[in-house]
Amino acid sequence: MPEQSNDYRVVVFGAGGVGKSSLVLRFVKGTFRESYIPTIEDTYRQVISCNKNICTLQITDTTGSHQFPAMQRLSINKGHAFILVYSVCSRQSLEELRPIMDVIKEVKGPDLSQIPIMVVGNKCDESAELREVSTSEGQTQAQDWGVSFMETSAKTNHNVKQLFQELLNLEKSRNVSLQIGGKASSRVAKDKCEVM
Repeated sequence: MPEQSNDYRVVVFGAGGVGKSSLVLRFVKGTFRESYIPTIEDTYRQVISCNKNICTLQITDTTGSHQFPAMQRLSINKGHAFILVYSVCSRQSLEELRPIMDVIKEVKGPDLSQIPIMVVGNKCDESAELREVSTSEGQTQAQDWGVSFMETSAKTNHNVKQLFQELLNLEKSRNVSLQIGGKASSRVAKDKCEVM
């Protein structure tokens, strides 16, 4: 069965344990789990409205392991937007985003200016003693790659909806947006897409 062209595919990448699944589950279901369960790949769908048509926001939560390079390339090939997650408590997790960014450039082409990509420092609720990556270091890395940046906490729900809204705001080829809080924001144009 061919994929519907009105699907908007967001792919979430990052090292194991940085909170990719927690961010997605917090956004889609409003839940947070304390325990860590490794992911191979999960897909979540959210119905959105695009220009008064029904569309699907499809979020692919990928493995934190590098054991599945073919799956990674396929996800990149099919993805419209990308969230690259690291833990602010792990410098290594930020470093592990470099090869993923390289593959995105290889698959999508070196000019990523038209592709929504967000580097996300998760676990910003953790204490300063546990932090290994400052906000400015995360911002600098995102700037070096020419992409956007945000810090989040899936645990406290800090910036989770804003992350997905901002990612969709970066889309240039079509108008997509989330509806936050059950009604359209006054800043959302009527031709934008909104979560129903």
